[in-house]
Amino acid sequence: MSARKLTLVHLYPREMNIYGDTGNVLVLSKRLQWRGLDAEVVRVQVGDPLPAGTDILLGGGGQDAAQGEIGRDFVSRGPELRAMADDGVVMLTICGSYQLLGHHFRTKDGRTIEGVGVLDVITTGSDQRLIGNNSIDTPWGRLVGFENHSGLTELGAGVRPLGATEPGRGNNGSDRTEGAVRANVFGTYLHGPVLAKSPQFADELLRRAYARRGSNADLEPLDDSLALAAADVASHRPR
Repeated sequence: MSARKLTLVHLYPREMNIYGDTGNVLVLSKRLQWRGLDAEVVRVQVGDPLPAGTDILLGGGGQDAAQGEIGRDFVSRGPELRAMADDGVVMLTICGSYQLLGHHFRTKDGRTIEGVGVLDVITTGSDQRLIGNNSIDTPWGRLVGFENHSGLTELGAGVRPLGATEPGRGNNGSDRTEGAVRANVFGTYLHGPVLAKSPQFADELLRRAYARRGSNADLEPLDDSLALAAADVASHRPR
């Protein structure tokens, strides 16, 4: 079976696009285009329906205020997002979107922003801010990005870390975990956009989307020398 067109859904592009997270959508689209493969990008704002044929869903980060603005709409999509995750839809969520995929985010002033429970994680606001360049080793190569968050995330038994990191970084600065994975759902604090400097991981997401559809996509190698050079520079910069 030949590779079919993939539908990439960008969730809340206006509110959740801090530190260039929209670039993750561009990276996936371009990596398909460079191989002569087709993609449709659907931008979903507050109140818009999620396409039934979603192959990859991408969400970025935003200020806490932005999370509050889209929080009710996000929670209303909970049953649909959980069903999509159970059905193997590929998801990449960054920072605020990652937190909202969890059970809840409790701000440092005690306010609770409910999540949708796709990922078995909880997040608590704090006065501690984890900020700076970061890189982690994963089964899909090195991921390189920039973190800036004061929400500290704890992983439950239903997920595994995306990768390991140094103390003072990652999910909470203490347990050396970064991100979370459940089947085809990935959450991370790496902005940047992370896929621009993590080409192997970008292709892993594409492969998973094609495999779920039963399509045979031969992702021929691309010249990733520039992306890898950028990753090397960023990973060696001081925080």
